[in-house]
Amino acid sequence: MGKTLFEKIWDKHVVKTIEGGPSVLYIDRHFIHEVTSPQAFKGLEQRGLTVLRPDHVVATADHNVPTINQHLPIKEELSRVQVQTLKENCEKFGIELYGLGHPYQGIVHVIGPELGITQPGMTIVCGDSHTSTHGAFGTIAFGIGTSEVEMCLAAQCLMQTKPRLMRINIEGELNKGVVSKDIILYIISLISASGATGYAVEYAGSAVRKLSMEARMTICNMSIEMGARCGIIAPDEVSFNYLKGREFAPATGKEWEEALAYWKTLYSDEDSVFDKEIHINASGIEPMITYGTNPGMGIGVTGHVPALSEIEEKEKPSFEKSLKYMGLEPGSKMKGRKVDYVFIGSCTNSRIEDLRMVASFVKGKQKAGDVEVWIVPGSKQVEKQAKEEGIDKIFEAAGFTLRQPGCSACLGMNEDKIPAGKYCISTSNRNFEGRQGPNSRTFLASPLTAAAAAITGEICDVRNLI
Repeated sequence: MGKTLFEKIWDKHVVKTIEGGPSVLYIDRHFIHEVTSPQAFKGLEQRGLTVLRPDHVVATADHNVPTINQHLPIKEELSRVQVQTLKENCEKFGIELYGLGHPYQGIVHVIGPELGITQPGMTIVCGDSHTSTHGAFGTIAFGIGTSEVEMCLAAQCLMQTKPRLMRINIEGELNKGVVSKDIILYIISLISASGATGYAVEYAGSAVRKLSMEARMTICNMSIEMGARCGIIAPDEVSFNYLKGREFAPATGKEWEEALAYWKTLYSDEDSVFDKEIHINASGIEPMITYGTNPGMGIGVTGHVPALSEIEEKEKPSFEKSLKYMGLEPGSKMKGRKVDYVFIGSCTNSRIEDLRMVASFVKGKQKAGDVEVWIVPGSKQVEKQAKEEGIDKIFEAAGFTLRQPGCSACLGMNEDKIPAGKYCISTSNRNFEGRQGPNSRTFLASPLTAAAAAITGEICDVRNLI
């Protein structure tokens, strides 16, 4: 029997399997940031341990950093302390830090791929749930807790239980105005926010193969939002072309050819077996929008919030609680609903392709007067490229604000918070209660749908504006 892509990578990295228990898994790359690393480093010091392979650890500051005036001291005390502590720990343990002011600084799941650090066949971890992003390159990539961050720093290995395997096949052509964010929001709405719990999910099919690398990263990024341990896509010519020539990718010549030969073996064999398979027709997906307080509460933009009669009895209390928080009524339409803020950024949608997509749509248009729009690039390199391409000027003319790199309004952990009671249409990955700030209300959508809301001031069908 053949092997799945996941099994090929997993088996290659198993150091030891404990009978009836987990496996000791070797980790190729460990990304760290300022939020989940301080306690881990403190644990190492208390136990008199060092970092085993500092050259396999990549550090950056992203969650707590401000996205304006990054040259000034950070105002929020907790944020300032965490960023400073990361700097001190990296100096102490010999880890390279891409901190504020460094040309490689940015969101951890943006800089790994764009620098060529993320490569097919790797195992990758970070103390951040959206580490699944890197699976777009054909890697096993997953988030870990602080105690596991400490373990990986000390041993470059982790104890892991092999997950079950799911494949989601997306075939056919996407309609105009429908992009990768809509694909993953559709999948989560279909199987629920817990529908992939305990699984590693491989995305396959003709619609996936036609996507760019940045679009594939968006899909893998949100695998965790349906409970999956990780998401993964088989590498192909799109992946190889993306990586070639990047800073830390294998050098052209013999090193590149050897890496390429291995990468081309990374696919699920025809006779490999999955525990579960799902088939989706891409032409049935429309621009998506969430209405509730988890990413599974999503509908097509022309649809309506479910009526109470459409909800299972046991789900009704949480459904009603969610709608009360969001200020919505069962059975109501989402189209035409007013928004106050538009946030385009996060590790889901802050890459140069996302910014180009938005700039192309808004060129020559003006934002609605009562909407505040934040565009936050995922890295210094994305910011630099946007300025070189004149994208910043397009945004400025439209009344948008291009800020500096960071996680920003994805989560209420820095200065970029949505005020209480206000509605934000966001390209980020989570719409939990208070996620973007205490009592803020979040609608998740694609960059195109968010851009359309910025122009019209309300949730609308971007297909009518293209």
